[in-house]
Amino acid sequence: MAFNAQQFKTRSLSAIVFAAVMLFGLLWSTKTFIILFFIIMFGCYAEFKRLLLQISLQQYGSRLPLALVYILIPIGMMIDLGTKGDIHRPLEPLFPCVIVFGIWINDTMAYLVGSFIGKTPFSPISPKKTWEGTIGGALISIGVISISASNLEISRHIALQHWIIIASLIAIFGTLGDLLESKIKRMAGVKDSGNLMPGHGGFLDRFDSMLLAIPAVWIYVRLVLVGG
Repeated sequence: MAFNAQQFKTRSLSAIVFAAVMLFGLLWSTKTFIILFFIIMFGCYAEFKRLLLQISLQQYGSRLPLALVYILIPIGMMIDLGTKGDIHRPLEPLFPCVIVFGIWINDTMAYLVGSFIGKTPFSPISPKKTWEGTIGGALISIGVISISASNLEISRHIALQHWIIIASLIAIFGTLGDLLESKIKRMAGVKDSGNLMPGHGGFLDRFDSMLLAIPAVWIYVRLVLVGG
């Protein structure tokens, strides 16, 4: 996959605006955090419904409940991680930020590494992905997230090995989430799920990785870190 300077410029400019909106929603207050993820939830749900209609009008009704597992439950888990279920408590955005930043780093580094040295196709579902880019993006993301999160004052009580596992879950399930959405789009015969951002597509294109990474992190945090 050759590096495309113009495409990278377009993606970068729209990503800066997107990042500013995401950071405001994540960090400003509990209410902006909840509003942000409700917007994401409804945007992904609307696009998922449209894709299902394009895949099969006859099976639309039977497949629509999949949105509960694919979109609604993961977003609910993200809100739970950020608010602990109480909108009146101070926002603790540590795990949501780790998920978001982990996916951003993984996606960006996978694109850059794959653009410069990628030669081996990763999956026929997503022809532009390469093994070199996927592995490089994952390793860089795991390293950056693990070291950064473990050195934060608010997370000193969480051992480094937990951050390595969490970062690994984000990289692995984030990649699987991207492949899953690519498969859905291929079945629907479309390139993008929508047109939310120039160079990035729609809501599902932007948050597909997050939809599978969130449940993996939520289960680990609730069963191992909190439950343990």
